Amino acid sequence: MLITVRELHRVYQVGDEKVHALNGVDFDVAPNEYLAVMGPSGSGKSTLMNIIGCLDTPSSGSYKLKDREIGKLTDDELAQIRNQEIGFVFQTFNLLPRADALHNVELPLVYAGLKHEERRRRAREALEMVGLKDRMKHRPNELSGGQRQRVAIARALVNKPSIILADEPTGNLDSATGEEIMAAFETIWKAGNTVILVTHEPDIAQHAHRIVRMRDGRIASDERRSGDGDGAAFRPSGVRAGDPAQEVRR
Repeated sequence: MLITVRELHRVYQVGDEKVHALNGVDFDVAPNEYLAVMGPSGSGKSTLMNIIGCLDTPSSGSYKLKDREIGKLTDDELAQIRNQEIGFVFQTFNLLPRADALHNVELPLVYAGLKHEERRRRAREALEMVGLKDRMKHRPNELSGGQRQRVAIARALVNKPSIILADEPTGNLDSATGEEIMAAFETIWKAGNTVILVTHEPDIAQHAHRIVRMRDGRIASDERRSGDGDGAAFRPSGVRAGDPAQEVRR
């Protein structure tokens, strides 16, 4: 199993009050899954994704990535995992405005310590994969919103991570451009990556092959696509068989 989460809790202290963002989440992700995490504001979906992305740590419970207990790692080890195992795609692109597309994509490889020629080669390959072969020397202000998000996706791919973690990746895009970006994620998934996206948009979530819905810090339902093609229905899939706290609720 790529990701194993058991009895995950995350409690924040806000003044005199304790806020329970996660209340005992059990969650498994196998290699090369494509799933969407949905839920209203305050449901815990962003907290769960921050923990999966090693941007936050749980208050209690277990999160294992490739059998490594994340809660026991040092800050340096967590930074290494973020650089090598997880590619992030954000709603706001987070590109360097004065750098061209090639340099933006190359940046994670600088932190990884790769030599210049290897960095350039891999950055070019990543940009070609997302259809930006002819835009490598363009700065973000010379690109459309969809092209900027493609640069961000290429940057997420360049280190060949185990997981692509996308937070509202189409939130700043029009519907037609959003569909293009989702087609890019489908290509990435077919190439062998695990794709996890956070969205509040049902039509975007339908592109995934598994939809996990959260409410009040728990998993309310977990459904998998039961067939092939755009018309395929989703069927309930228990996170842990026989666990009453995680049964699919309607």
